Amino acid sequence: MTHWILLRGLTRESRHWGGFPQVFRARLPDANVVALDLPGNGVLNMRRSPATVAAMTAYCRTELPRRGAHPPYHLLAMSLGAMVAMDWAATGAEEVRACVLINTSLRRFSPFHQRLRPGTYAALLELMLTGRTERQWEETILRLTSTRSESREAMLEQWTAFRSEHPVTRANALRQLLAAARFRGGGHAPAAGVLILASANDALVDPRCSQVLAEAWKATIAVHPKAGHDIPLDDGPWVAEQVARWLASGASPGIATPPGQALPPGATRSSDDG
Repeated sequence: MTHWILLRGLTRESRHWGGFPQVFRARLPDANVVALDLPGNGVLNMRRSPATVAAMTAYCRTELPRRGAHPPYHLLAMSLGAMVAMDWAATGAEEVRACVLINTSLRRFSPFHQRLRPGTYAALLELMLTGRTERQWEETILRLTSTRSESREAMLEQWTAFRSEHPVTRANALRQLLAAARFRGGGHAPAAGVLILASANDALVDPRCSQVLAEAWKATIAVHPKAGHDIPLDDGPWVAEQVARWLASGASPGIATPPGQALPPGATRSSDDG
């Protein structure tokens, strides 16, 4: 069995993966999928969120052996979780065989206005600084991260229930945002194989952040033309298929990925393209 560790982004918990772990296992039957909550989120909502990505990485590296999952690991992560994956691959290279990074960015390579699109500033500040209801909070996040049209009301009800059960404090949300904003990452690609997935329709993070990262690291990249920031939510089968094709292409975990397939700004790849 191959340990695939799933890490989500800002204020999100493992339950926000929805049905994606099942979709992923169906496409990669050898995968032992473990979805972790970062401190301050989900079942860890009463903990203080670290204000650095490095501290989040340290938590993951300690927690997994406690659960009986020992390295090597394959990491599939998005947004803030992908920053943790990058840090982990750099500081614990012997533990990480592969990284699939979804809609992420590095301060080293991308300016702030691309790492967080200006059109989101007002909405996010309102969430962080005012007393929005649980439903209003989740409604805003769903609007910013997803383009799916079906089952939105049911999804919103489910996410609101998650927040009611495991509320994330504004202080923890701000610390997570600070950690993401400050994270620079390494200038060199990790030893692990790297696949980068991005969405041309991401309302939260400019896809150029993924493109420049792929170019700098000579990593494989695939761009979804329609999904939002949360590609596993909007098109989980596409994500699983990209990972399966990447692994089958010869981009063996622990070995440098094939020559970069980065796309120029504005270019997209169809959901049927590998």
